[in-house]
Amino acid sequence: MGSITVARRDAPGGAVWEIVQPRCARQRHEDIEEVEAMVEGGETDIARDELVWLLSECPDFLDAHVQLGLIALEEDDPRLARGHFGRAYELCLRAIEAAGVAGPLPYALPGNQPFHQAAKGLAHCLMETGRPRTAAEVGRRMLALDPADALGLARIVGPKGQA
Repeated sequence: MGSITVARRDAPGGAVWEIVQPRCARQRHEDIEEVEAMVEGGETDIARDELVWLLSECPDFLDAHVQLGLIALEEDDPRLARGHFGRAYELCLRAIEAAGVAGPLPYALPGNQPFHQAAKGLAHCLMETGRPRTAAEVGRRMLALDPADALGLARIVGPKGQA
């Protein structure tokens, strides 16, 4: 099945890092597009079933975890959403730590987008469930990895992750 890794990319300002999902996830990109269309079409139950199946085939599929988190938020279940966002966030942190990388991991790189989306969703859910200190820690870590804060995480947890 493979696991999540981190790859160095050369950029005009120096080296940056990008999350690389396992092969099983990369091969299922079209499935996520179909799931997004299902959700947009109001077929949330079918989309959820598809995502659960995708995760059964590829447990480290970040996009599937993020989509399930978004569905749970739409259904007003921040605890379930926190579980999905948290899983994706933790999978990425493990890969980053295993690679010994300090950043940056800019949102602008496509591979990093699910990580950033998961972190934002996780911080939101932590705030919603009365855990602002943990949300602030997520914010601090993400702002250290990408100070540009393209998704506005600082607005959720406060400037510099001080919820």
